[in-house]
Amino acid sequence: MDLSLTETQKAVQDTAREFATRVIAPVAREIDEKERFPREILKGLAELGLMAVNVPEELGGAGAGVVSYALAMQEIARACASTAVTMAVTNMVGEVIAAFGSDEQKARCCAKLASGEWIAGAFALSESEAGSDPGGMRTVATKDGTDWVLDGAKQWITSGAHAGVMVVWARTADRATHPGTRGISCFLVEGGTPGLKVGRAEDKMGIRGSNTVPLTFDGCRIPESALLGQLHGGFKIAMMALDGGRIGISAQAIGIARAALEESVRYALERKQFGKAIAEFQAIQWKLADMRTQLDASHLLCMRAAWLKENKREFSREASMSKVYATEAANRIANMAVQIHGGYGYIREFAAERHLRDARVTMIYEGTSEVQRVVVARSLLT
Repeated sequence: MDLSLTETQKAVQDTAREFATRVIAPVAREIDEKERFPREILKGLAELGLMAVNVPEELGGAGAGVVSYALAMQEIARACASTAVTMAVTNMVGEVIAAFGSDEQKARCCAKLASGEWIAGAFALSESEAGSDPGGMRTVATKDGTDWVLDGAKQWITSGAHAGVMVVWARTADRATHPGTRGISCFLVEGGTPGLKVGRAEDKMGIRGSNTVPLTFDGCRIPESALLGQLHGGFKIAMMALDGGRIGISAQAIGIARAALEESVRYALERKQFGKAIAEFQAIQWKLADMRTQLDASHLLCMRAAWLKENKREFSREASMSKVYATEAANRIANMAVQIHGGYGYIREFAAERHLRDARVTMIYEGTSEVQRVVVARSLLT
């Protein structure tokens, strides 16, 4: 099996790695400590074509494919997980609009996301009582003349305070006639629309440079043309977006894990105990060996899912397998990195503790580990 990269994939990977190493990594600690939304860095990513990697070129994107996107995501996350998740959601929003939008929606939104004119996109699906169960959604969209009026609230919305456009899900049919997810539709809401209120940023454990906010829609009026896809067809859009998004979060987790491993190797070679480098002790060597093995397994699962999606084959199960394994492996790897660093792994001076905090959420967003296992099991049983 030939696992070598194409010229395009290698070029995207090299571009992302160079920018991440030169521009992002030196300020990653500051972004975390100050909870600074990295606006200027995101603009730089857009200029390199990394905010719309898989959006077609005719819509302003790079058109480089899903594998290229996953490789780029690994490199950015290796430098800063906060920057990576903003990049991930913006790429996902651009792909959703490119796949389901009208010609007018594509022309208006995709180029602005790709160029950085809109610094980020947001994905507004979750609610306080509707996370893993979107059928419990309470946000509603009511038709009023030729407009739609949104009322409700969303929770855990990445980049919600900065997004130029948000993909928002709302119930458009009565539960009695359209129970569960059958009465949910999808809309495009631009930042600053009257009736859209952005709440206080969450005080998070990790990815602290990523903006995460609640949103409230209070009589938020949007035009009929804001409907994305078919009426009552929003659940299908959400599931297709999340399938692809899981590849991105897998790649993010791999990037975090790779940074944790690289720093652990460096530290193990430098740190001396009992008169020799701790890298000479079998206990440390076995940890490093396990970390590398799990990292490579994660990468291969991610590449398989990305290749399947890029080649328009069924990939939902493989995306879930990649996400559940890569994110849980990243947490194990980051935890071992802290252990290898000993007491130094528990203080802010070393990046190991940041990687552990950043890795934790990857097992939650874009579908929890438990949801991924449900997806994989269902595919086996049906």
